[in-house]
Amino acid sequence: MGERGIILASIFIVFLGFITAIINRREDHIYRTLVAMLGLSIPLILPKKLPNPPKKLWPFLSPVYDEKTMALLAIFIAVHVSLVNVPFTHYDLFHRDWRNADMISHFLGGMVVWLVVVEVLSGLGEFGVRFSKPRLILYGFLVFYALSIGWEVAEKLSEGSISFIHESLANKLRDLLMDTLGALLALWMVEKRGYPFSLGEK
Repeated sequence: MGERGIILASIFIVFLGFITAIINRREDHIYRTLVAMLGLSIPLILPKKLPNPPKKLWPFLSPVYDEKTMALLAIFIAVHVSLVNVPFTHYDLFHRDWRNADMISHFLGGMVVWLVVVEVLSGLGEFGVRFSKPRLILYGFLVFYALSIGWEVAEKLSEGSISFIHESLANKLRDLLMDTLGALLALWMVEKRGYPFSLGEK
């Protein structure tokens, strides 16, 4: 199965989650799955509708045009959505039935976020902003941690308005650890396997 097939399979898995959400009458999950299916359709549609995007936007759009990166994103989204409501069950592993399930999402999310960040930074070469490989890795991790810590802070600030979000400091640190392990896997993938891209090519 190629990358496009992985994206299509992920959309199908999310669709099963959408059907489950309707059966379970979970409005939050209906919205979540609809957004996920729409988002996963973008890398399948945009390159065809806009084969030559504006040069100024390329650094930020480059990951969307990379089916390998999008395939990994699709796997992350399909897994995350399925954890929130396991298809054709009432299990919510993410918020209720197994609260440790967020470790899986943070691990996969960390991997994808680091890859996207590095791909965007690499795309800045179109504007003459070029980084050596060590600097690209360093700046990739700096932006990655800014986003990861920012996410945890945003979650903490939203605890008062969203009832199911209430995490201890230890949980926050564990989330950051899983993010980091995912990012390190991404680094290993691009360095040792050249997938979804090679830093040498960037």
